[in-house]
Amino acid sequence: MRSICLTLPTNRHCPDTVAALGEEAAYAADHFDIDVHLLILDSCPPADRAAHAAALRSLPAHPRITAHHLDEAAQRDFLTRVTARSGSTKPELLLDLMLPDGLSYGACTNRAFLIAAALGCASVHRRDSDSRYQSVDGRTVFPVHHEVLSLGERAADALAGVTGSTLPEHLLERRVAMVGSSFVGELSVDIARIRDADPAVYHDVVSLWAPEGWSAGRKRALVEESFTGAGTEPFTADHSLLAVVDPMRVDMCNIAFHGATVSERVPLPPARDTIGSDYFLIHLVHDARLPGVLHNRNIVNYYTGERRTGPGFLAYQTRFAKFLLSMLYFHHVYDRMAEAGDALLDERGRARPAAVAALARESTGLDTAENARRLDALDAAYRRLGGPYAEFADLLTGRRARLLDEARGDMADFALLTEAWESMVAAARTTPVAPAEGGPR
Repeated sequence: MRSICLTLPTNRHCPDTVAALGEEAAYAADHFDIDVHLLILDSCPPADRAAHAAALRSLPAHPRITAHHLDEAAQRDFLTRVTARSGSTKPELLLDLMLPDGLSYGACTNRAFLIAAALGCASVHRRDSDSRYQSVDGRTVFPVHHEVLSLGERAADALAGVTGSTLPEHLLERRVAMVGSSFVGELSVDIARIRDADPAVYHDVVSLWAPEGWSAGRKRALVEESFTGAGTEPFTADHSLLAVVDPMRVDMCNIAFHGATVSERVPLPPARDTIGSDYFLIHLVHDARLPGVLHNRNIVNYYTGERRTGPGFLAYQTRFAKFLLSMLYFHHVYDRMAEAGDALLDERGRARPAAVAALARESTGLDTAENARRLDALDAAYRRLGGPYAEFADLLTGRRARLLDEARGDMADFALLTEAWESMVAAARTTPVAPAEGGPR
């Protein structure tokens, strides 16, 4: 029987989300012939972890659901054994990239990929702690429905389970590598207050994630589309499309990857404190022309208060600034991947890690002058806003050289991790996950 990993990485108090994830796991097990590993990767303080453990214990028992609740100590124990078995000459560095001292959107999902491999799961299905499911007429709309229907199937076989298809016929023999949707509600990046305060500044700031050479019109179109997800329209009826999925149409709070094709082949960039670093595989799937399914079971996005005041505000704006700087490198890699197309895949239609690692390493040789200009433009925009944004501009000034170096170093780390990834996945498959709270449910 096929096993899937439904995972929630979290560093905030979210017992209600844990309970809702348990309901999604039960839906999947009840409606499909699968086993579900429900994986909570918990980086919270002890009191919050206890609340999450209580939420897991409260879930109804199910013979085909196994709950795993791993704090960072348990994750570190597992990763230490994996990196030691991987044969790498730098196991300590790999461990640091997998479980860094600081927030990393890519690293937390990479840990889920390795644990899923250890558990024998065919796919990884990720959700976020600051989101919730839509409901229609008292029925919760779970994205896992479309994910389990299609993921890993030959695209030709997946046709029967979707509403429509735009996939070219010559791609129908490839396997569905990704199934995803987006979100409704608040912007995916917490900058709506900039838009409300000064639309012109908002345009200047958001356009900084475009390549510098784009035309004004193209940048304007990007700004209008950015971070809006599926807008605000609520779910009414299912629609799913087999396609080469546009990366702008899906979000990492509502995504699933087929392990053998994608997530066991190439990791996510492990950049610290960088929004958007976990979106790389969405672009890889698109540029390699791997089949995907885009559905409309959008998740509801919302924000918690810690991002908007005091240290939380400064930390979040730093992550956004580092996102803007990362795009110098990512745009280079995305452009080269689009040119490579089928060359990103091996003879079995799987992502080629060596091809991706080479492009990431190539990007580290780029001139950083464009990023220096990005910081200049961001500084000017935030000083026009004044108040806490001007205070953040002062912080940026003091960290300028360090931020430029970190953006380049993050891509070098990604190249290194990608080169080691196949060996780490192979090691994970033979490494037991530490005993987890909950056991069979």
